[in-house]
Amino acid sequence: MKKDSIIANNPKLKSWVEVSIGSDFPIQNLPFGIFKTKFLSPVAGVAIGNFVIDLVYLHENGYLDGLGLPAGIFNKKYLNDFLALGRKKGGEVRERISELMRHDNDELKQNVAARELALIPMREVQLLMPIRVPNYTDFYSSEEHATNVGSMFRDPKNALLPNWKHIPVGYHGRASSIVVSGTPIYRPKGQLKLADTEQPIFSPSRKLDFELEVAFITCVETKLGTSISTSNAEDAIFGAVLFNDWSARDIQQWEYVPLGPFLGKNFGSTISPWIVTLDALEPFRVEGPLQAPRVLPYLAYNGSKNFDLNLEVSLITSQEQQLVVCQSNFKYMYWNMNQQLAHQTVNGCNVQVGDVYASGTISGPSPDSYGSLLELTWNGQRPFTLNDGTVRTFIEDGDTILMKGYAEKEGVRIGFGECKGKIWPAL
Repeated sequence: MKKDSIIANNPKLKSWVEVSIGSDFPIQNLPFGIFKTKFLSPVAGVAIGNFVIDLVYLHENGYLDGLGLPAGIFNKKYLNDFLALGRKKGGEVRERISELMRHDNDELKQNVAARELALIPMREVQLLMPIRVPNYTDFYSSEEHATNVGSMFRDPKNALLPNWKHIPVGYHGRASSIVVSGTPIYRPKGQLKLADTEQPIFSPSRKLDFELEVAFITCVETKLGTSISTSNAEDAIFGAVLFNDWSARDIQQWEYVPLGPFLGKNFGSTISPWIVTLDALEPFRVEGPLQAPRVLPYLAYNGSKNFDLNLEVSLITSQEQQLVVCQSNFKYMYWNMNQQLAHQTVNGCNVQVGDVYASGTISGPSPDSYGSLLELTWNGQRPFTLNDGTVRTFIEDGDTILMKGYAEKEGVRIGFGECKGKIWPAL
């Protein structure tokens, strides 16, 4: 869908719902999620300002008539069935909600009883995992990140492996351990190989890290043997979330040869609870980095496929000391979402609704934009100090990692909400 044809993206739109300056959720956003309250079991909702719109109420009371939505589509624990209706149908629902929320539309605005039932204060809801994740792929698509890691552990002069600029490198991760923001993460245990020992030891990780990522979520089912092209990829993508791919660097370093990450990654990944639609991100498209050498034809694409998303990571200690440790941007990605999905499926791999495809760590060109502590502290060689004198190289028990992200243009801010997780001691 062309951005000019998406009425809901009009930066001049105003809502009768109060939206504070700096809110992640203006009328131009309208992301989808799953929530519950003391009185409601898990149902689908949309965020606007400091409120959640109950989609079950809107649907059951005729506000979404004419959209051809199946009965009960929003009265479910996950959004998968709604996503399966496709990106176009999701866009139609978003357009209708935008229409209902506009300052000059009285349908809901003037019906006090309906308004109070349809709009629930954010403070009264618990946000839940928005999707059931069938499959999870993690890419390695930031040139700066791959170069930093290659320089650290291999040869700085040949930091990138020979295949890196020819394919979007990735691996299949553990879908079952993807959790929603606010879910505790327990420090993982495993085998470590210390520099001064001949044999590995078994221990809780001593180098626990975050990885700043953005993940896209699919809304189609494909058959084995078929592929999705770069030109068709966005029809298969419903939207995006923030993604923290927690990493135990010491466990990972010992285990990853020859098959790649395993226990160092599969203990937990955290996503933000609101799925920001690809439609809402349309105005923020930018060109990506020049790709050289020229990619093979199946990875070629036309147009601007990167997105200008400001990203920030804060570390908060158990004593509530908070420090912004990273400020990066999604626009730096070498490989874009279209290329990632095309490469994932070029061999005939089938796609399912709700699949999560994470970007890989997003690092920018400057040290303060590196998207992991591995890079920010150069594998512990460059500790940083918080305001109270506390020193960190990696994450300690009791620390919380808070990720935020937003796009901003023409006075409109499209945000993702929080992606937050606290580290608890190993069980």
